[in-house]
Amino acid sequence: QVQLVESGGGLVQAGGSLRLSCVASGRTFRRYAMGWFRQAPGKEREFVAAISWSGGITYYADSVKGRFTISRDNAKNTVYLQMNTLKPEDTAVYYCAADSADLKSRYNYWGQGTQVTVSS
Repeated sequence: QVQLVESGGGLVQAGGSLRLSCVASGRTFRRYAMGWFRQAPGKEREFVAAISWSGGITYYADSVKGRFTISRDNAKNTVYLQMNTLKPEDTAVYYCAADSADLKSRYNYWGQGTQVTVSS
């Protein structure tokens, strides 16, 4: 079993930056692909970014490519999402996820989410 706890969300003006963190419990963290998803009010949850267990492979949604960066520190059981040049449309609850075979979907473990609000 893996427990995930996100932090770092908040209110920021458009053009600003935030860094989300997700700390995982358990010694198997380093084996797992990790991902970030988001869900805006009235919309379905969508893929944002993912990183392989080694950090050597990353994927991004087209909407965040060039602005967001996913990274991980296996020694700290933590995955990060650096978000720059934020836009109002980035407003959503951001979820951390662990353990997927294809990085972009079908994750087995989910955090509770952290709210990101971008004001115009």
